[in-house]
Amino acid sequence: MKILALNCGSSSVKYQLYYWEEHRVIAKGVVERVGIGDSFIVHEVPGRDTYRDEYECHDHNTAINLIVDTLDSGDTAVIDKITDISAVGHRVVHGGEKFAKSVMLDDDVIKAIEEVQHLAPLHNPPNLAGIKAAKNVLPDVPHVAIFDTAFHQTMPDYAYTYAVPYEWYENYGVRRYGFHGTSHLYVSKRAAALLGKPAKECNIITMHIGNGVSHTAIKNGVSVDTSMGLTPLEGAVMGTRCGDLDPAIPLFMQQQLNIGPKEMDTILNKKSGILGITGKYTDRRDVLKHCDMNEKRCQVAVDVESYRLKKYIGQYCAVLGRVDAIVFTAGVGENAGIIRQKALENLENLGIVIDKEKNLSTFSKSGETEISTPESKVKVFVIPTNEELVFVEDVVAILNGTYKDHTEYPYTFLD
Repeated sequence: MKILALNCGSSSVKYQLYYWEEHRVIAKGVVERVGIGDSFIVHEVPGRDTYRDEYECHDHNTAINLIVDTLDSGDTAVIDKITDISAVGHRVVHGGEKFAKSVMLDDDVIKAIEEVQHLAPLHNPPNLAGIKAAKNVLPDVPHVAIFDTAFHQTMPDYAYTYAVPYEWYENYGVRRYGFHGTSHLYVSKRAAALLGKPAKECNIITMHIGNGVSHTAIKNGVSVDTSMGLTPLEGAVMGTRCGDLDPAIPLFMQQQLNIGPKEMDTILNKKSGILGITGKYTDRRDVLKHCDMNEKRCQVAVDVESYRLKKYIGQYCAVLGRVDAIVFTAGVGENAGIIRQKALENLENLGIVIDKEKNLSTFSKSGETEISTPESKVKVFVIPTNEELVFVEDVVAILNGTYKDHTEYPYTFLD
């Protein structure tokens, strides 16, 4: 089977074609600037030069047609015909309380996703656009939804309930949902394998740090708390999102700036975080480079981010009681040794001791790496995430009728 994994954002479509029987990636890539002009595709095939071409994509339907044409036509082809694609897995950011695991997409599921899109107005609409476009382009194959929120549906009510009028939850669904679920699932299972224990016997803190950032407390193999909330805005400092802040600040600044809630939402989501502090950068490589050049605001940004990471580690140590491992993943988590070091330093009283030299020399290309010392009671790992593999395995299991929730399903990456 050849499984196409799609991740549709508001102006991009990421894709990966996976050959299940041989457990290998056939091709992967992205179409950027969908619907905003000057769009282009970047297509990567192992053993070939990266292909890049400009192609105007006014909508997701055009973008997905372009992806399929790139996969099965001309010099970029990796399959003979479109019917070689057996199924499609779709990332859906928000499933509300309706979905605790991946499901086959049908009209009822699409309707349910539409009913909760007000909870993720920046994410679910493009996810839905991608689903409908892919079903138009590939109408004769199964389509499966993989939800970011599903992994966190095991949280107890005291972890997901906000201290606001309870009717907000009952009538409008206001509660903590959490995101990056497939990433937290994957790296926690891999950490359990590295520990040599079943996942259901492990307590793990997972730190997904990229442009978006979220952390999860995993007790006996399931999520019991996570940093993102009703939306992906809550929690850690991110590339352009503010994360946790005094809820009075947006109201105060709306009055000071004479702006409305829509403009404030844009500021908090797209002009805050690392970008807000530095005034220039979201990429931590740029921030760290300018820290070395003694740019004060970049130094503050790194200190703020690292301090918040440290606080979440402490909180989740308290939540879990016993911690077997801490895992860093995603672009920053896998590659920014300085940020990992600053987040973990002086935590020896919690049983966390890292090998500083090994930490600073560990990057994504290093693969799965333990950066804690032998005497550290808590293991610290850097584990490159692989959300697409979770997509593929869920799709295959659903097609084969063997799918269960993540606590029972024997993913291939458990070994």
